[in-house]
Amino acid sequence: MDEREARRAKLQRLREKGVDPYPHRFDRSHTIAEARRLGEEAGDDAEPARVRLAGRLTAIRRMGKASFAQLEDQDAQIQLYLTVDKTEDFQSFKELVDRGDMVGVEGTFFVTKTGELTVQAERFVLLAKALQPLPEKYHGLRDVETMRRQRYLHLIADSEARQLFKKGSRIVLLVRAFLDQRGFVEVRTPTLQPIYGGAAARPFRTYHNELKRDLYLRISPELYLKRLIVGGLDRVYEIASVFRNEGIDSHHNPEFTLLELYQSFADYTDMMKLTEEMVRFVAQEVNGSLTLPARSVDGHEVEIDLGPPWRRLTYLDAIKEYAGVDVSTVATRDEALAAAAGAGLTVTELQELTWEEVLGRLFDERVERRLVEPTFIMDYPAALCPLTKRHRSDPRLAERFEPFVAGMELGNAFSELSDPEYQAAQFALQRERAQSGDEEAHPTDDDYVTALEYGLPPTGGLGIGLDRLVMLLTGAASIRDVILFPLQRASGG
Repeated sequence: MDEREARRAKLQRLREKGVDPYPHRFDRSHTIAEARRLGEEAGDDAEPARVRLAGRLTAIRRMGKASFAQLEDQDAQIQLYLTVDKTEDFQSFKELVDRGDMVGVEGTFFVTKTGELTVQAERFVLLAKALQPLPEKYHGLRDVETMRRQRYLHLIADSEARQLFKKGSRIVLLVRAFLDQRGFVEVRTPTLQPIYGGAAARPFRTYHNELKRDLYLRISPELYLKRLIVGGLDRVYEIASVFRNEGIDSHHNPEFTLLELYQSFADYTDMMKLTEEMVRFVAQEVNGSLTLPARSVDGHEVEIDLGPPWRRLTYLDAIKEYAGVDVSTVATRDEALAAAAGAGLTVTELQELTWEEVLGRLFDERVERRLVEPTFIMDYPAALCPLTKRHRSDPRLAERFEPFVAGMELGNAFSELSDPEYQAAQFALQRERAQSGDEEAHPTDDDYVTALEYGLPPTGGLGIGLDRLVMLLTGAASIRDVILFPLQRASGG
């Protein structure tokens, strides 16, 4: 009989004994962490504290007329001691309870000869009979694919994983607290949109039967949030699930969490200051430090500091510094291809791109991973930024920046384009790109242009990928390690 069959047999015996192996509720007196504090704070002369605890049995050691067990809940674990003379129905525990079962226990504290705080269990209640065995205790769950496909098993087997996801949740709460303190209003905008927009990405399409029309899962809440700025809400933000029909790698998942915020009477320099302050606030609160370990481009361990003012480097200067080619005068595709070839890129793959897109590929391949220290890359080619104000001193460029830390882009920010006629012209250019086969071109949103005609004040906008921020502050190597249920390829595919 294999272990699963043995567990099912024990389940049947429990039912025959009149035991409900899946009861409706259990009243705990304390979490295990609270109980440990209670037991550790009690003096030697104090009356032993009585507790009712619940959790999963992660280890059992049986010794004839006694058993030791480890009980674990979300945050902590504690040792149990069960004996034939002091534990009600001890024989059932010995014969019918397995590692992995959920149980409730009632008893009092004592300290073993080895100094271990222990609960003398006077009674136990089975709360859920586990029919599947847990991963072997000492080797744990090692297969990364299993961790992501069966996150429940990963969380059972790895207490550090539980703490990582709790830390990620706290990071989001701290972001909210930071913005709430600065007068931002949290809002909700549509997830299903008749016209998607706000980013260069392919959408997921669906169909509404009653309305008989196509709808799209949002790729960004941007155009709806800026409508609210037009409507008179001076500072708004949304923490939104967004969906982009793109590839999957260590920094990308088709569904991810995006913070977008907009502030009236501000520009992209205000957004730089806000970004620095927000990341520093969250890092200090969640880690107690502004320094983080990272790896340099050559693989060495380095320490990055979120504290000082972040470096500000223009897009063109970054390509010159890190790729070794001067692109300050590039204005044609041939010139851009020559620069890319000079930096070692295979230009035959870039022939169909515009000069701005060639520079974008050059930046992605030769610059991004070298941006280890916190850096704002600013002033991108205007053609890459159809929703952004032109640079006030160089119309070839746009007032846009992206923050980079540890070789990873964290977000995107603009001085928002507010001229309705110019925005309409930008949408027209995007239509031409779509007709030429660009699947990531922005669709035209006529109602958004109408909204701008009522007057969008000077506005700074910022988007931060919260999953990437969690990666940064927890040291996770992949976005799939901070998303509880990342999209995975089909098993065996």
